[in-house]
Amino acid sequence: MKLLLFDIDGTLISAGGAGTRSLNRAFEKVLGIREAFVNFEMAGKTDIQIIKEGLKLHGIIPEKNLIDDLIDSYLMFLQVEINNNSKHIKPGVVDFINFMTGSFSYPMGLLTGNLEKGARIKLEPFALNSYFPFGAFGSDHENRNNLLPIAVERYEKFFKKPINFSDCIVIGDTPRDVACAKPYGAKVIAVATGPFTREDLQKTDADVVVENLSEIDKIQQILF
Repeated sequence: MKLLLFDIDGTLISAGGAGTRSLNRAFEKVLGIREAFVNFEMAGKTDIQIIKEGLKLHGIIPEKNLIDDLIDSYLMFLQVEINNNSKHIKPGVVDFINFMTGSFSYPMGLLTGNLEKGARIKLEPFALNSYFPFGAFGSDHENRNNLLPIAVERYEKFFKKPINFSDCIVIGDTPRDVACAKPYGAKVIAVATGPFTREDLQKTDADVVVENLSEIDKIQQILF
């Protein structure tokens, strides 16, 4: 048995910039700061990490009440911003999910820096939520490197059976996805459907690097 854990942005979908626009709107609403995240690298970071770094960038102490207010505003704006014509499912995702559900009985979950509510908002337009009934989220811990144990614990509660880290496969599009998995002995499939190229990802410790998830023949080698 293997447990597949998917990143969202850049791996499963593109939200069409909805996340960045929602964070910018939240910072403007709560703090009066316009375009707070211009030229800010978000790939692979958790939402809480992004918010804290954004506050520090503007010289503001990241107090809990302020972070909570920004989260509430962000999620409110995300419900609106996700309804854009630029959002799309990433290449190969449908093929891969159909292959996994048709050929394997492996459970699939999420390992994402998104807040859990934000993750569900982003996946809902693509009818993907039902494929990922559990996971670990940026709302569970701001450090992505602490999310895999949380995902395993959620799996064990959900399915009432144990699983080893070595039987987990993390699927993501950034070096941070690789870094959060390898210290635990988990496998990683790195996909070049986000901001990093295949060449970039081949410099990491990923077990398999593919252009997109349609390269099932190459991916199969770590599914057994």
